[in-house]
Amino acid sequence: MIIPPGMENIVERYHYAPGVVVGDRLHISGQVGRNEQLLVIMDPEAQFEQAFVNVGKVPTAAGATFADVVELETWFTRFPDDLPVFMRVKDRYFTRDYPTWTGFGVASLSMPGLLVEIRVTALLPHA
Repeated sequence: MIIPPGMENIVERYHYAPGVVVGDRLHISGQVGRNEQLLVIMDPEAQFEQAFVNVGKVPTAAGATFADVVELETWFTRFPDDLPVFMRVKDRYFTRDYPTWTGFGVASLSMPGLLVEIRVTALLPHA
């Protein structure tokens, strides 16, 4: 189990692992745009940015980076309306050697106000 600093509260409160290593793969649980106090960021672009910051904490703790991500899944509550803003933020993190990407539109996520959930799989460079 990979638990980055600042994510202990989600393990204690919601009983799931932020990341799990299986062989050479790091499976990262869906991350959302909330801060360490579990408060949802309301501005869409800032929320998307925070979701990617939260995603990035897990590979960093496991010795990987966004460059090691091979699969990206996203769930949107306002799909496709938020897609242009989301893509601007996503392109700050994935600049080349893009991962596969599957996006879904959903009715709701785990907390009111959430617009996206991001889940990734990465290959560990040192495995």
